[in-house]
Amino acid sequence: MTDDFHKPVKRPSETFDRLFEAPDPAEISRAAHSTASVLLSRVREEQDPETVDRLIAFTRQHGIDDIAELWSRSPAATLPGSLWRLYLLQVAIHDDPATAALLYDRGRVELHSADAVVAGAPVPASPTELVALIDAILRGAFQGDFAVALDRAAAFCRVQASGATHLADDYEATEPERSSELTRRALRLATYATDLTVSARLWRRDSLT
Repeated sequence: MTDDFHKPVKRPSETFDRLFEAPDPAEISRAAHSTASVLLSRVREEQDPETVDRLIAFTRQHGIDDIAELWSRSPAATLPGSLWRLYLLQVAIHDDPATAALLYDRGRVELHSADAVVAGAPVPASPTELVALIDAILRGAFQGDFAVALDRAAAFCRVQASGATHLADDYEATEPERSSELTRRALRLATYATDLTVSARLWRRDSLT
C-alpha cells in the first residue's frame, strides 16, 4: 500500500485551480472541511443510489488526484481526513486485489481479535470479494452509520497490517527488500486503523468536523 498512485487524472475545474493557488493554508483547510461536510450531508439526506454509485466509482473514473487536492492535507481525525483515508484504502485494494487478499487471509489467521468479523469479509476472501467489501464499506459511509463504516475500515486495516507483518517476517531471511516493503505497509495500515478508530469515536460524539 502506498500513498503514491498513478491513475488517469482529469484536469480540475477553473474554480479548483483558483482555490488551490491560494497561499493561505487556512483557506485550503476551510475548503476541505466545507466540501467534505456538504458532500456527506447532502448524499445522506438525498439517499440517491445513483449518486452513491458515482461516488463509489469516482476514483476508478477520475483517479485519486482530485480528491487529494481537497482532502489529503487535512489532519487525520477530521471529516475530510477520514474520507481521504477511506478513498485511499479503496484505491489500494482496487489497484492490487490479489496482494490485498493474501495479506487479509494471513492476518485473519494470525490476528486473535474480532477485527475480521467487524470488517465483514467472507472466509476465505477472494480478491474480487475484497474489492466488493471495500466498496461496501465506502458505500456505508454515505448511506449507513458513518461511525460503523469507519470502524469496519479500521478493522480491515488491522487485519491487513497483521498479515503484512507476518509475511514480512517470512521474507526477512530470503528477501529483505520485500520484507522491508511489507513492514512499511504494515505500519501505514496500522496508522490508518488508529486514525479511523479515533474518527469513529469523534463522530459518535458529534465532534468530527
